[in-house]
Amino acid sequence: MSDDLIIGEDGLPRCWWAGHDPQYQHYHDNEWGKPVTDDIRLFEKICLEGFQAGLSWLTILRKRENFRTAFDGFDFEKVSLYGPAKIEELVQNAGIIRHRGKIESTINNANRALEIVEEFYSLSNYFGQFQPDQNERPATYDRMTLSQLSYTPTSTKLSKNLKKRGWSFVGPTTCYAFMQAMGLVNDHVEGCHCRHL
Repeated sequence: MSDDLIIGEDGLPRCWWAGHDPQYQHYHDNEWGKPVTDDIRLFEKICLEGFQAGLSWLTILRKRENFRTAFDGFDFEKVSLYGPAKIEELVQNAGIIRHRGKIESTINNANRALEIVEEFYSLSNYFGQFQPDQNERPATYDRMTLSQLSYTPTSTKLSKNLKKRGWSFVGPTTCYAFMQAMGLVNDHVEGCHCRHL
């Protein structure tokens, strides 16, 4: 067995990064790489990718329910209305990542999300434009290739477009991780039981 894959206790081969943590394996099997059209989940994910910067995704995943509680389920209409008192409450919330800049960014991005919905009718319509052409995709899907693929021309294009619209904490690497997670690309390695689902 190559180091691309890990065999779980259930006997299923998974991408190496899923490890042996049950919560991480569940996320790998049931969420990561599956197309998402729900605007709330799309907003949640791009915000949590911003919170992840400098941390592991497993750290965020373990706090995700706390984040959902703290940010009204990432309902961006509600988040857009947060004021200074709510920011202070969130900065004191030990259940989330208490980074003032990222908290303020989430509120800013909620307002920007409303603007996108007004223009494109949904976040799903907007993000759906950034599905890359096949010629941008790797020839092989293995650990070495994917480990070196932290951003792409399309994730850079998405990042630039979001920043032009006033979003923050949406660099090309953050946008690519979002694209992977939300199923805009399929980066499960060859041999993973999710690759061809």
